[in-house]
Formats: sequence, structure tokens, C-alpha cells
Amino acid sequence: MAEKLKIKLSIADRVYPLTIDPTQEEGLRKAAKNIEQLAKKFEQNYAVRDKQDVLAMCALQFASKIEQKGIDQNEGVNEAVERLQTLDELVSSKLGIK
Repeated sequence: MAEKLKIKLSIADRVYPLTIDPTQEEGLRKAAKNIEQLAKKFEQNYAVRDKQDVLAMCALQFASKIEQKGIDQNEGVNEAVERLQTLDELVSSKLGIK
């Protein structure tokens, strides 16, 4: 079992101590940085009452990106399946297979 790493991440003026696998550190630090940047953008561009509103907007933004990627991937898979079915039908018709 790998050694755990203790890190502290700052998000919305709060420090969060975490105990993680060392392989997670880079991703967590990048995620915290992205949240901070997006929160700052929302605070500058929109009238927000408090940090909770900003964090909710950040969560919605990131979650919607994940959901949209899933939708886009699913559409790509469906398109590939349709093309493969068409190709299979074409090959089968040329070979006289039903």
C-alpha cells in the first residue's frame, strides 16, 4: 500500500486539508486552481451575494461540462454504430448474405 500524502488546498478563502494518494495530487491541485479562477471570474462578472453562490455556479459549470461530454460521446458512439450497421448491410448484400 502506497504512502498517503497530506496536502492543503485553498478554495474560496478556505483551506482544506486532505490525505490523498500521491498520484492524485496533480489533478486535485489543478482542479482547485480551476475552481479558484472560475470563482474569481464569476465574482467579477456577476452580482453574487456570497461565496456559496459562487461555488454553486462553479459546481454547475463543471458538472454541465461533464454531462455534455457524456452526451457528445454517446452521440458519437450511436453514429459509429449506425455507420457500422450500414457498412455491414452493404458488405452482406455484395456477398449475397442475408
